[in-house]
Amino acid sequence: MSDGYDPQKSRIAEDRLADFLRAPLTGDLLEVPGIGSAAISKLASGEEEDRVCNTYQLIGKFLMLKKNDEENEEELIECSAHCDAFWYWLKSKQITAYRSGIVMAIAEKVNTMLPGIYDAADFN
Repeated sequence: MSDGYDPQKSRIAEDRLADFLRAPLTGDLLEVPGIGSAAISKLASGEEEDRVCNTYQLIGKFLMLKKNDEENEEELIECSAHCDAFWYWLKSKQITAYRSGIVMAIAEKVNTMLPGIYDAADFN
């Protein structure tokens, strides 16, 4: 079994994802499909700069991982590498359940604000 983001492994219900994408952000991490109280505790743990306590910080972490490509500093990493980086960061925070779903929800939400940052077609 391969590691990394795979949208096919998302267990988020389509209607739950659609509701999240349509709704304004409140900052409450429970609004993110796939995040429950256990995940909130895990995200809030660790070093000060690595703690995530609200939805805005989680989106900020996602955006911080959209970095320049190591081989070509003038280019940004591809969508798949970006989603993998976020997936591995969630793994490093001990998030075990719904990891691919959380990546999908955040990537899709950010794509509504910054079109082009996520393309589901890259994973077909």
